[in-house]
Amino acid sequence: MITSRQELQNIINADYNRNGKPSFFRWISMDDNYLPTLLLKHLRHTEYWQNNRKKLFGLGNIPYIWHMWNLRRLRIKTNIMIFPNTLGAGIQLMHPGFRRIDTMVKIGTNCTILPMVLFGNKRPDIINNTITVGDNCYISTGATILGPVKIGNNVTIGAGAVVVKDIPDNCIVGGVPAKVLYFK
Repeated sequence: MITSRQELQNIINADYNRNGKPSFFRWISMDDNYLPTLLLKHLRHTEYWQNNRKKLFGLGNIPYIWHMWNLRRLRIKTNIMIFPNTLGAGIQLMHPGFRRIDTMVKIGTNCTILPMVLFGNKRPDIINNTITVGDNCYISTGATILGPVKIGNNVTIGAGAVVVKDIPDNCIVGGVPAKVLYFK
C-alpha cells in the first residue's frame, strides 16, 4: 500500500527502471511498452490517492478521479486489467495483451508478467482465494494461476502452465497441472 509521496515516487522509479520512462519519443515511435508503462504510472497514482483520501468531497478526490479515469481508459486500450494495491515495485509488463490481476492477488517486487496471464479461482465456493506471488518471479505467456495458492521467490512459470497448488522457492514449473521441472 502506497501511503506517502516518497514511497509513490520510489515505486514509480522502480517501475521506470524495469520498463523505461514514458516519453514523447516512445509514443511517436509506437513502442510496445509505452502504454503498459503509462498504465502502471496511473495505477500507482490511483493507489496513492485511493489510500490517502480523507473526505468524501475533499480536494484529494480530484487527482484520484483523474488517475482512475486514465487507468480505466488504458485498461480498455491495452486489455490489461490490474486492480490497485496488488503489485509490488518494479513490475514489468512486456507488451499490451490480456492480463487479469484481481483484488485477491498480491505480487512481490521485480516480477515479469507476459500477455495472456490469468489469476482466478479453482471453484466459486472458495472463500479464502488469495494468490500470493513472491519476488523476482517470471510468469510466461498463457499461464493460468488458480487460487488459493502461494508461489515462492525466484520462480519461473512456463508458457501455458496451470498452477493449482503451492510452488516452492527457486524453481521452474510447467505443464497442466503445473509441476516442478527442476530447481534453479
